[in-house]
Amino acid sequence: MAESRRAATSRRSSANRKPKKNQIPYGFVAVFLFIAVALWLNTKSSTLSLFWITGIAFGFILQKGRFCFTASMRDPYLTGSTSLTRAVIIALALTTISFTAIKYGYASAGLPIPGMSYVVPISFATLIGAFMFGVGMVIAGGCASGTLMRVGEGFYMNLLALGFFILGSLLGAHDFGWWKEHVISKGTAIFLPDVFGWMGAVLLQLGVLLILYIIAEEYEKKRGASSH
Repeated sequence: MAESRRAATSRRSSANRKPKKNQIPYGFVAVFLFIAVALWLNTKSSTLSLFWITGIAFGFILQKGRFCFTASMRDPYLTGSTSLTRAVIIALALTTISFTAIKYGYASAGLPIPGMSYVVPISFATLIGAFMFGVGMVIAGGCASGTLMRVGEGFYMNLLALGFFILGSLLGAHDFGWWKEHVISKGTAIFLPDVFGWMGAVLLQLGVLLILYIIAEEYEKKRGASSH
C-alpha cells in the first residue's frame, strides 16, 4: 500500500510539473543583442565597445563558474566545502606572480612602477572596514561580483543589495577626502619588495598562500570525516 501511494504521489507530481521552456531561442536573441550593442558602441568609442565585450565575457564566466568571494568565506562554515576558498587562494597566487613580473619589469627598466598609488596605508581602520564589509556581504548574500551575477539571474533580494551598494559607494566617494585625511593617511604604507626584496616578497606571499591552502584542504577533510 505504501509503495502504491508513493507511486501515485510521484505520478501526480510529474503531471503537475510544468514542462521546461526551450531557452535556446532566448540565447540566440541575447547573443544577437550583445553583438548589436557592441557594434553600436564601437561607432561611439572603441573603448566602450571593449568594456562591453569584456563585461559580458566576465559575467558569463563568473556565472558559469559560480565564483563568489562571499561563498569562499561562508561555505567552509556552512557546508564544510573549501573548494571556492582554495580557488580564491590559487587566483591570488597567480596574480601575485603575474603582477610581480610586470612591476619588476618596469623597475628593471628604470620606469615608474605601475599601481604604486594603490599601495595605501594600513591601520586598525583597515581591520574594522574589512570586518564590516565581510559581515555586510554575507548578510547581502554576495560580494560585489556575486551580487551583480545574481541580479543578472533575476534574484530580487540581490537587486535590493545592489541599490544600497551603489548608495554606499556614492556616499563613500563623497566623503572619501575626509576619510583619507583623518583616517587612512594615519596608517603605514607597506610595499613588500621594499622590505624583503622582489624574490623574498614573492616567496613570502606564496608561502602564506600555500599554508592557507593546506589549512583549507585539511579543514574540508576534517569536516567531511566528522559528518559521516
